[in-house]
Amino acid sequence: METKNIIITGTSRGIGFELVHLFANQGHNVLALSRNARPVSNLHFDNISSFAFDLHEADDYKKVEQFIVNEWKHVDILINNAGMLLNKPFAQTTIADFTNVYQTNVFGVAEMTRTVIPFMKKDGHVITISSMGGIQGSVKFPGLAAYSSSKGAVITLTELLAEEYKETGPQFNVLALGAVKTEMLKEAFPDYDVPTTALQMATYIQEFSLNGNKYYNGKALQVSNSTP
Repeated sequence: METKNIIITGTSRGIGFELVHLFANQGHNVLALSRNARPVSNLHFDNISSFAFDLHEADDYKKVEQFIVNEWKHVDILINNAGMLLNKPFAQTTIADFTNVYQTNVFGVAEMTRTVIPFMKKDGHVITISSMGGIQGSVKFPGLAAYSSSKGAVITLTELLAEEYKETGPQFNVLALGAVKTEMLKEAFPDYDVPTTALQMATYIQEFSLNGNKYYNGKALQVSNSTP
């Protein structure tokens, strides 16, 4: 298998953490980005690089750009996995809450993608992790106005980027995930239990990242075996 250069955001826990190891164990080069780089940096894989990265900080994107220029020259796959989940009644959700959620889930995705695209080849693949809550017509849940609307925004963004770059590449797809057993879900919904583990979902995302752009571009795929 050809070795790929892969950037993943939100890697300190959950799906992102599992993705880092799945790709590294296959021999791919991984840049693991999260506000807390310690969980990944402690693992001492030769093919894993990591540093603290905050989607809210403009200067941190420059660090990513410099890393690519100095270490890799090109990127094969970008996985926009970092996300912020807020469960709060709409009447109590402030403009600051909306700003924080959108800064991570929408603006951060856009800026990371814009930073990395110049280093991607025509057959590169940008995958953004969305949610079933962002799918028009799906079951919606009280308390998720900021989160689910932000996840709908990146679906439309993906469709737009696929159209804008259809002649030159890379390809863009978005995976709308159902509920997955992660720390983030547990924090927002302490009593909600689901069967799908972070490793199981990461395994699916890994395979799709490597091969999905052969069959899809500009598509939102629903990845869920439950209502949410």
